[in-house]
Amino acid sequence: MAEITAASVKELRERTGAGMMDCKKALAENNGEMEASIDWLRAKGLAAAAKKAGRTAAEGLVGVAVEGTRGAVVEVNSETDFVAKNEQFQAFVRDVASLALQANGDVEALSNAAYPGGGTVAEKLTANIATIGENQSLRRTAVLDVSQGAVVSYVHNAVVPGLGKIGVLVALESAAPAEALNGLGKQLAMHIAAANPQALNADDLDPALIDRERAIAQEKANESGKPANIVEKMVEGSMAKFRKENALVSQLFVMDNKTPVADVVAAAGKEAGAPVTLKAFVRFQLGEGIAKEQSDFAAEVAAAAGTNKAEPVA
Repeated sequence: MAEITAASVKELRERTGAGMMDCKKALAENNGEMEASIDWLRAKGLAAAAKKAGRTAAEGLVGVAVEGTRGAVVEVNSETDFVAKNEQFQAFVRDVASLALQANGDVEALSNAAYPGGGTVAEKLTANIATIGENQSLRRTAVLDVSQGAVVSYVHNAVVPGLGKIGVLVALESAAPAEALNGLGKQLAMHIAAANPQALNADDLDPALIDRERAIAQEKANESGKPANIVEKMVEGSMAKFRKENALVSQLFVMDNKTPVADVVAAAGKEAGAPVTLKAFVRFQLGEGIAKEQSDFAAEVAAAAGTNKAEPVA
C-alpha cells in the first residue's frame, strides 16, 4: 500500500472540500492516487466536482491579440508571480501573442518565429531567462478565425491590457455590424471566463471526461439500492445534466442565469438583422493541468540533513 502523507491528505482536502478522515480513507482505498481518490469521494457524495482549472498550478501570464477577423491566445509560464509583474516579461508575452496570429496554434512554429529586433522567439525567451534570472517557458497557443464576422478577446482581471491569468477568444461568424458582434462577443467571453464550459456543444465533450462522469454517476446510483431500471434512468439523468452544464450553447447565460447561451446568440442575430453563428471559443487559464510544486523550507532542510520530514499519517 502506498504511503499516505499529511501533504497528500491536505491536497485532497483542498481540491474536494471533504473532511480529513474521508480524505485519508479515500487515499487508502485508492493506493494514494489523487485523481482516483477524488472520483471515490465524489461517488460517495463527499465532494463536489473537481475543477482542475480552479487550481492555478503555475505562474506567468496569458496573453491575447486580435487582428481583423483573427485572434490568438498564448500562455507563457514563469516560476513566480513576481516575474509576471516584470515589464520585460510582459512585453515578451504581448509580442508573442501578436506573433501567434500567424502560427496557427503551433507552439513549435511560434518558437521558431522571428522576434522583433532579431533572433527567434525561443532565443529571446532564453535571453529573458538569463537576464530575469528565472526559468520561463512558452507552453501553448491557439488561434481562431472567421471568414466574416468577429473574433473577440477578453482577459479576466487583466494586470495590463491584453495580459492576465484567464484569456478567452470567441469566434462569431456573421454579416452583422461589427459593433453588435463585439458587444455580444465580449459578453460571451465574460460568460466563458466565469462558467468554464468544456466544449461548444454536448457532442464535442471529451469522451474520456464523459466516461469518467458516467462511472461516478453509476456508482452513486448503484448505492441508492433502487431497481436496475431506475438506476439506469438515474445515470442517464445525471449525464444529461452534466452535458447541459458543460456545453457552452446549453449553459445558462451568467448575465441573467436563465437564458441558454444558444438563445442569447439567436436573439442577438435578430436584433442585429443578420444570423450569428457561435463558431468556436478558446479559454486559457494560467497553469491549468500543471501540478504545482509546493515549496517547504523545513522539508528542504530535513532532506539536506539526511532525514525525512514527510511522515505517514497515523
